[in-house]
Amino acid sequence: MPLIDHPSGDYRFLPGIAPYSCGVVSKPGFEIAHVTLHRPVPYAQGFQVIEAHLAAENRPRAALCGIELRSPAPFSFRGFGEFNAEYARMLEGWGLFVEGVNPVARTNVAPAVAPPTEPVLYGFSYSRPCDSPLPPTFIVAGAGELPEGVLEAEGIHRTGDTSPEGIAVKARFVMDLMENRLRSLGSDWPDVTAIDVYTIHPVEPLLPEILLGRVGAAAIHGVRWFYSRPQILGIEFEMDLRGVRTELRFSQPDESRS
Repeated sequence: MPLIDHPSGDYRFLPGIAPYSCGVVSKPGFEIAHVTLHRPVPYAQGFQVIEAHLAAENRPRAALCGIELRSPAPFSFRGFGEFNAEYARMLEGWGLFVEGVNPVARTNVAPAVAPPTEPVLYGFSYSRPCDSPLPPTFIVAGAGELPEGVLEAEGIHRTGDTSPEGIAVKARFVMDLMENRLRSLGSDWPDVTAIDVYTIHPVEPLLPEILLGRVGAAAIHGVRWFYSRPQILGIEFEMDLRGVRTELRFSQPDESRS
C-alpha cells in the first residue's frame, strides 16, 4: 500500500487494518516526537493527557499519530475486536480518520508481571514543527507473527510452537515484517533509534543473528525487552520500532499518595 498524507496531521501513514495503521512518518518541516508516561493512566483518561500536551505545544488533535497501550491480559480474537470497536470510536470522535481509514499506529501488549487492572496509556507520539534538515522521523506499529492484513487464529505463523526453534522462526517472521514496514515508510535500519521486543520467551538466543545481527548500525542502540505477552492469545513474539530525535517522559501525579 502507498503512503497516505494526513491532510491536517503533518505526517504520512502506511494503511494497516481497522484498529491501527502499520506506521507513520513525518512530512518535511516536521518531526515525530515520542512520549512515555512514567505512570500510565487509564487509556480513556490518557486521551485527556494527550490533548493537554498537544494544546500546550499549540498542536491540533490531528497531530496524534501513535498510541502505546498496556492491557491486563491478551485478548481473544473476539475480545480484541470488541476492544478495537470502542477504541476506534474514540479516535473517530477526535476526527482523526482519513476517509474512513485509521492513520494512528499502535502497540498494545500485556505485561507478564504487575499488569494493569484495565487498559492503560503507556505512551504516544505526535507530529510537531522542526527546523532540522535531518531525515524524516517515524513510528513502526507493533506486530506479531501474523501476516499483514490477517486477523484470525489460523494465520498465526507456526501457531502453538513455543520451542526455542519455533520462537526463532517467529522472530525471523516478525523481523521481516518490521523491515517491510520500515522500508515502506521510506526508511531503513540505520535510521532506527529504538527496537522494542515483547515476549515472555528468552530473547538472548535471538540477539546475535536474528535481531541485532540484522539491523546494522542500529545495533549500537541495543534492544529493549519488555517481558510482556502480545495483544492476542496465541501470538508469542511482537515488536515495534521508531526513529525519533525527541524522547519525552511524563510523570503524572500519584493519586495514591495524595
